[in-house]
Amino acid sequence: MAVPKKRTSKSKKNMRKANWKRKARLEAQKALSLGKSVLTQRSHSFIYPSDEDEEEED
Repeated sequence: MAVPKKRTSKSKKNMRKANWKRKARLEAQKALSLGKSVLTQRSHSFIYPSDEDEEEED
């Protein structure tokens, strides 16, 4: 099993953690924005079946 040879400094650890959190925050912001646009029916980048399509298929 791989084992690190030396201890990682606090600053490196904090940089990596901050980067990971920044990426997660951006993805959460994108998801929230997409959810809002789907709810207001203004979404152009997300395709989903509407209720009208389901009724026509029956």
